[in-house]
Amino acid sequence: MQLKQQDAQAFRTLVHDYGDRVFNTVLGILQHRENAEDVAQEVFTEVFQSIGQFKEGAKLSTWVYRIAVTKALEFIRAKNRKKRAGFLLPLFGMEETLEAGNAPFYHPGVIMENKQRSAVLFNAIAKLPEQQQACFVLNKVEGLSYAEVAEIINKPVSAVESLLVRARQNLQKWLGDYYKEHG
Repeated sequence: MQLKQQDAQAFRTLVHDYGDRVFNTVLGILQHRENAEDVAQEVFTEVFQSIGQFKEGAKLSTWVYRIAVTKALEFIRAKNRKKRAGFLLPLFGMEETLEAGNAPFYHPGVIMENKQRSAVLFNAIAKLPEQQQACFVLNKVEGLSYAEVAEIINKPVSAVESLLVRARQNLQKWLGDYYKEHG
């Protein structure tokens, strides 16, 4: 495999083939375009640096998706740590400016008349626990099968099914009133 030899052309082909998928997956989880662009770049840097660890028999797409989901979730965890620090620092007389990230999110694949509903849905998706969020985005937004999602998150298909059921239940509970009001 030319990627394992860190061939530049092979790497460009990989970015070309997987760039949109990685960006859309990360964007679905992070819901912030600039952050998704940064994390997508980190994903490909990680792929390039750790290609030697890729096992020949595995699917490259699964490995790349796994890195994308991991990097996106790491970004969220780091951001949440900053928020907690941002809450605590003023208590100790230290000031820190936090990134403003509460602007409405609109996924680029959503048609204009569904923008508001999309923003509400993605806001609810962002509230899901990490594993539910990752499964939901990979399956419902990216269109991957249960088996593909299971391979990416390294869990059995039955666990993916369970996570998706719980994700749907949570989303229905949180969004029920909104959809009753807005049809």
